Order: sequence, then structure tokens, then C-alpha cells
Amino acid sequence: MSVEHVEEAGGGDAAAAVTYYSIAPGVRLNVRSGPGTGYGIVRVLPEGSRVAIYCQTPGTTITGPYGTSNIWDNIGSGEFVSDSYVHTGSDGYVASRCA
Repeated sequence: MSVEHVEEAGGGDAAAAVTYYSIAPGVRLNVRSGPGTGYGIVRVLPEGSRVAIYCQTPGTTITGPYGTSNIWDNIGSGEFVSDSYVHTGSDGYVASRCA
């Protein structure tokens, strides 16, 4: 798994650590308001961006540089990206399921 860095949130509680993952090289990635292509684009990440994944949820199946997946990564409040564009080093879930 390629991890850029980990930041501790709060008083050093390892469970609160946030891991940042790189998006695919040369990609400007659409950030959507929900887990699928039917949701509106809220912003576009520039090439070379890294994202924190707070939780993951199933949604529209997408084929990208890192395979085909229906997993969507929550990178902020109301912000989702397809996991097939994020280098997590895994074909499965790397964070908890979104509530």
C-alpha cells in the first residue's frame, strides 16, 4: 500500500489517525456529492492530489486506473470519489463503511 503520510487527529490517539492516499497520476478527479456518477460534481481535484478517506460506501461501478470497483471514498462532508482512481493498495475496503 502506498501511503503518503499519516496525521494524528487530537491527542495522539492512533484510532484517530488519518491516512492520505494519492489519486492516479495525470488525473483531474471529479468529486461528487454522493457515491455515484448520478450525483453532481462539487469540485475537481487537481493532478497530484492526495485525499484522506474517512469512510467508504458502495455506489456506481467505475473502471479507472486502479481497476473496476463500486467502492466510493468519502473524502469530506458530502464529497465522494471513486476508489478506482485512488491508490489504496487494495481492491477492497480500507476504511470503515459510511453510516
